[in-house]
Amino acid sequence: MTTVDEFPQSRTCPFAPPPAYARIREEEPVAQVRLPDGGRAWVVSRHEDVRTVLNDRRFSSDRRHPDFPELTAGAAAAKRPDEEPTLISMDAPEHSVARRAVLGEFTVRRTEALRARVQEIVDERIDAVLAGPRPADLVEELSLPIPSLVICELLGVPYSAHAFFQERSTALIARGTPPLERAAALSALRDYLGELIAEKETDPPDDLLGRQIRTLREQGSYRRPALVGMGILLLVAGHETTANMISLSTVAFLRDPEQLALIRADPTRTVAAVEEMLRYFTIVDAATARLCVEDVEIGGQLIRAGEGVLALTYSANRDPRAFTDPDELDIERGARHHVAFGFGPHQCLGQNLARMELQIVFDTLFRRIPTLALATDVDELPFKDDAAIFGLHRLPVTW
Repeated sequence: MTTVDEFPQSRTCPFAPPPAYARIREEEPVAQVRLPDGGRAWVVSRHEDVRTVLNDRRFSSDRRHPDFPELTAGAAAAKRPDEEPTLISMDAPEHSVARRAVLGEFTVRRTEALRARVQEIVDERIDAVLAGPRPADLVEELSLPIPSLVICELLGVPYSAHAFFQERSTALIARGTPPLERAAALSALRDYLGELIAEKETDPPDDLLGRQIRTLREQGSYRRPALVGMGILLLVAGHETTANMISLSTVAFLRDPEQLALIRADPTRTVAAVEEMLRYFTIVDAATARLCVEDVEIGGQLIRAGEGVLALTYSANRDPRAFTDPDELDIERGARHHVAFGFGPHQCLGQNLARMELQIVFDTLFRRIPTLALATDVDELPFKDDAAIFGLHRLPVTW
């Protein structure tokens, strides 16, 4: 067995996984690592094995369990056994019922109905960038506002509260946030959404939260705390992930003019470009943690019930067994079998919306600002090395 590595690992290069991933994937694809609280868990690093774990019910997503592997120190001690579970911490059949209730909000058809409004939002934000000073911070002016506006409108949450959400979202995903501060941020989000949803209960409006109130009431299964949890999950995931993908992909395009020239010459390539950017960066890496609830053999290694497992999606997306020249950015790759959105029953609920937002941003940004350029060296960009969702704190650009 190789030396036990401490997890989570940081990206020493913003365009490559932590160096330990390649070694583990080749030498010991199912390896034990040390977690921040001193406990141990298995990491699964090959594409085929990662998909197996994420699609096998013998690996539980129930984060309420005291033995569930945690990637932040003190997280286990801060757990509340009575805490209302969200979709990402449920197992079947509870998860199946809860996911089915909201799945209709994120179908391709429903998402396409939002395309015109998303395009309008993107154009408005680019107008603001062009009217403002140079250099501009693309994170503040474009990357964050676009998904924030979209998810707020979809849920029926006032965008005026976006700074409040952003501050608390940052506290939730930063690995260095003390447990008490993380708990306070979560509590503040619960209180805000609880009050907002209580107001909607009187006469549910035609937004996602309102529609959920009506649907769940008709089914006789409506519970406000459960909808609050769903709202928090969608708010945090709905803007943090897409915002960081916009920023990172912009950097990748600007440092690789040949790839950018391909989508400028033929916008139909943007669909494949989005998939490649998702694979290449895999910004949510080890969030696909699981707890083994029955002895299972994965990749020739026996994992026993009660042991934690981290399915490393970033390692899987750079596995040469699944992708030719995996460390190369190739927007014509067309590899839809990546696991950037996870895999199996817990695959990202909002993936259709995220794809559409990214496609519209790429097609519009580089068409409307053809001379867009980085205003600083890539080496000087402040990447988020300390967060559960990788990205950029700021992105200075000019034109």
